[in-house]
Amino acid sequence: MPLDVTNSPFNEEQTEQLNRLLPMLTDQQKMWLSGYLSAAQSTASIQDANRTTQGQTATTGGAAARSVTILYGSETGTAQSLAETMTQKLEATNLDVTCSAMDDFKPNKLKKVEDLLIITATHGEGDPPDNAVVFHEFLHSRKAPKLADLRFAVLSLGDESYEFFCQTGKDFDARLEELGGERLYERIDCDLDFDEPAAEWMAGVLGELRKSMDQASEAELSGQQTAGTIVSEQPVFSRTNPFLAEVVDNINLSGRGSNKQTRHLELSLEGSNFTFKPGDSLGIFPKNNPVLVDEFIQALQWNPDETVSVNKQGDIRSLREALISNFEISILTKPLVEKAASIFHNEELSELITPDRKDQLKTYIDGRDMLDLVQDYPPDGLEPESFVKILRKIPARLYSIASSYDANPDEVHLTIGKVRFSAHGRERFGVCSTQVADRIEIGEKLPVYIHQNPNFQFPEDPETPVIMIGPGTGVAPFRSYLEELEETEAERKTWLFFGEQHFSSDFLYQVDWQKWLNSGVLSKMDVAFSRDTEEKVYVQHRMLEKSKELYDWVKQGAAIYVCGDEKHMAKDVNETIATILQQEGDMTPDEVESYLNQMRQEKRYQRDVY
Repeated sequence: MPLDVTNSPFNEEQTEQLNRLLPMLTDQQKMWLSGYLSAAQSTASIQDANRTTQGQTATTGGAAARSVTILYGSETGTAQSLAETMTQKLEATNLDVTCSAMDDFKPNKLKKVEDLLIITATHGEGDPPDNAVVFHEFLHSRKAPKLADLRFAVLSLGDESYEFFCQTGKDFDARLEELGGERLYERIDCDLDFDEPAAEWMAGVLGELRKSMDQASEAELSGQQTAGTIVSEQPVFSRTNPFLAEVVDNINLSGRGSNKQTRHLELSLEGSNFTFKPGDSLGIFPKNNPVLVDEFIQALQWNPDETVSVNKQGDIRSLREALISNFEISILTKPLVEKAASIFHNEELSELITPDRKDQLKTYIDGRDMLDLVQDYPPDGLEPESFVKILRKIPARLYSIASSYDANPDEVHLTIGKVRFSAHGRERFGVCSTQVADRIEIGEKLPVYIHQNPNFQFPEDPETPVIMIGPGTGVAPFRSYLEELEETEAERKTWLFFGEQHFSSDFLYQVDWQKWLNSGVLSKMDVAFSRDTEEKVYVQHRMLEKSKELYDWVKQGAAIYVCGDEKHMAKDVNETIATILQQEGDMTPDEVESYLNQMRQEKRYQRDVY
């Protein structure tokens, strides 16, 4: 009797030949063939079942689920990281998701988007990040379409110490509603400590998306989510669980007579499993100056050993330790002063926050800290526990990495300028920079994490020339990049513009640049020392002096990288680049702006400014 070859891998002719051969096979050969066919039949049955299940999904939940588009505007990579996390969460529930940077999204496709999630940072004084500029302009132009069929939700990232806190997210949220979109979930504005509010927003959006699906789909997705939980391969150490990195070296780079103090900090990453690329940053969770904390406690005549809660989990610390390690007291913000007024019971402070004294409040908080506030507007009957509830956590400080992972896999180097200034009758100090400069000894440890910055990454194509503009500590990522080129023996045209105050005392990493110039790792270098000449000379002046050659590099496809001070240097450099394009390229202002936007989209003009 012939074997059952239903669902077998053989065609009709092969099956007839097989049956003719059966009488000639041994019992062992027949057993092997029978087992082979049985396995083939089982596989086919499974495939049929899968096809049936997929068909059922397509006619239930799959058909009901709307597609979700996630767009992010990111300056340092945080918004992108959150967007990618949200994408994983949505894909785990079998939703159709598209995630991209705003400058990679074609605005004319917006009309077809069903559910739009925007995750965006705010840059500078309320401006959109570089990779969100074009989309932001489009959405606020007359070309923006009516969006009556769109549902949207916005997660906005910012820093409360800035006047225009989360302004870009607020802009998107208001404009999408104005264009007819339906708000899927209320916008949440995140301060620097964004983990909890971002998680709340993600959970809320997911909940609303599930509500829009029918009962069959909801039940199916619930089973899929349980069975298909994403297994995280995140490193043990991260932003929420920082690695304690030992200080290996802490060198003052500034020479005698310098007006500055710039530190070269080396930390051991052995055991962290961290990796990084040139352009990435290291986050450090600093501590407040104990002297400032003691003066603050004394001003209020509080007991430094009294205990307070430091988080929502109810963890307890002494007041002094909490103010040193957990809470920010070094700056004032408008929201913080408003919260303080609600618990200080100080009539003058309550008057300061009224709308008609908006400008006076803005002037007051500039350059002042919490010690100023309690001295100028003493609270009445304020208890420590009530006070710490209005404070935000000490945010991490990000520093561009100044070393190559390939060259130093167990170390990370940073270039940190000590922040020190006088205001309102006393000296002020940067929280982290002063801790590094004055209070950290070799052998001590700092809590750190790697912050990847996908918006400041160097080109992989060896044919792409690289122009680097980094005055002061802004030169750090370029040291990382050149060290990596040396280690990997990669060949590329490179040009560095560096500026500082004095040649003799402020020429950071001078020996390194000289070594790389001699070896060819660094092709060209131009320097500007602003205090060595009667008329101040900055990097933008050196760029103008070399405008023809710089323009030739750009026309050859060079990528431009700018790192450093945002308020002055970055704006001046941007205007200088525009001037060079206009003069050497014979472009109109509109053509210059279009050309720069194209460079941004091609990742040929990237900035890491602060």
